[in-house]
Amino acid sequence: MLLSIVLALTTLTNSFEVDGVKVILRQSTANNVVAANLYLLGGARQMTAANAGVESLLLEVSDRGTTKYPKATLRRKMSRLGSEITTSPSDDWTMFGLHATTEVLDSTWAIFTDRVMEPTLDPEDVALIKAQFISGIRQRRDDPDALAESLADSMASSGHPYGIPVTGTVQSISSLDAKALRDYQQTQFVKSRMLLVVVGDVDRAHIERLVRGTLAKLPQGNYAWSPPPRLPERASSIVVEQRTLPTNYLIGYYSGPLANSADYQALRIATSVLTGRMFSEIRTRENLTYDVHAPFVDRAATAGGLYVSTVSPDTTLKLMHAAVRELQDGLLDSDGLGRLEQQFLTEYFLDNETNDAQADFLARSQLYRGDFHAADRFVDELKSVTPEQVRNVARKYMKGFQFAYVGDPTQLHKELISLF
Repeated sequence: MLLSIVLALTTLTNSFEVDGVKVILRQSTANNVVAANLYLLGGARQMTAANAGVESLLLEVSDRGTTKYPKATLRRKMSRLGSEITTSPSDDWTMFGLHATTEVLDSTWAIFTDRVMEPTLDPEDVALIKAQFISGIRQRRDDPDALAESLADSMASSGHPYGIPVTGTVQSISSLDAKALRDYQQTQFVKSRMLLVVVGDVDRAHIERLVRGTLAKLPQGNYAWSPPPRLPERASSIVVEQRTLPTNYLIGYYSGPLANSADYQALRIATSVLTGRMFSEIRTRENLTYDVHAPFVDRAATAGGLYVSTVSPDTTLKLMHAAVRELQDGLLDSDGLGRLEQQFLTEYFLDNETNDAQADFLARSQLYRGDFHAADRFVDELKSVTPEQVRNVARKYMKGFQFAYVGDPTQLHKELISLF
């Protein structure tokens, strides 16, 4: 199964430009669904604290109508087509995605591209979507899990471009109006910021025709993608948010390598090993939590971390530290590492079977590694990770944790953070 996916990526994927629009096309006859993901490059680096969230707000408002498709018409046509258009902002780009069957691809594409090129941006619609955004931002503080994650990410990203929240803040969203969105659309929606990745049963001539009649008419611009710097390395620290809760939430991040680094795959494996060991000790043996893991934040400037929800934070922190030290001081068994790598690959490719996920995999390979063909090398690179490399990346990166704790402060001795 894994081999067939890799061969498909090798033999059916190609890259080309259509009048300045970079396109990666993977032709697949596995089904009649086409995924077309338009990546608007820049993410957090595209914004400032004053206009954070502008891109996702603009694209969401575009769902309320365009020049060719007024609101009622747009909703009616999308309902009849059965297609889906989604917006997904992230630290490195905003993904604006289309999901349609081959039979209605052209009709869906017409709406999709008109939302990019000719959104109406009616002030009343802008006000409505702004209110929804602001409500969502405020509600995140009511979710202790989301709050802990946001606080830890803010600490780890402080002073880094990722420190700009791509979904915006109450202040930045409140300051945006229809004119600001229009100005942004006219100056920043340019071809040099665009990467279009298409996966489905559609040929190059078809895609070239669609792009040439729409996106290719946009200004070229002078944007050039480049990777951001690594997240800053700092001494370990913690911020505490007091809440009365049934359990306590603790998450901490550290700076990982850039995605184009030789350490990238090894740290991915190391976090997976650490997750397994902590789950076995903290969840299964000690029954101190229902969820403990070592997240790997996959972006151009990666991060790793530790997460747990527990009623015994002090004991759990000591066990988490012991698991990190064990990974840093010992060597994995080669046979065990091989089995883990195979399990990881199986789960990873099962998660990437859909056309949408494969499009995202190709985009990440192109942007993070500089070449979509890096997707072909993913399996071999992961399988080549050695026990020594896992130990080395654990020593090199698993330090300087920036922790956030949401819960009862009396249950936590903050000096334990210095262990990390």
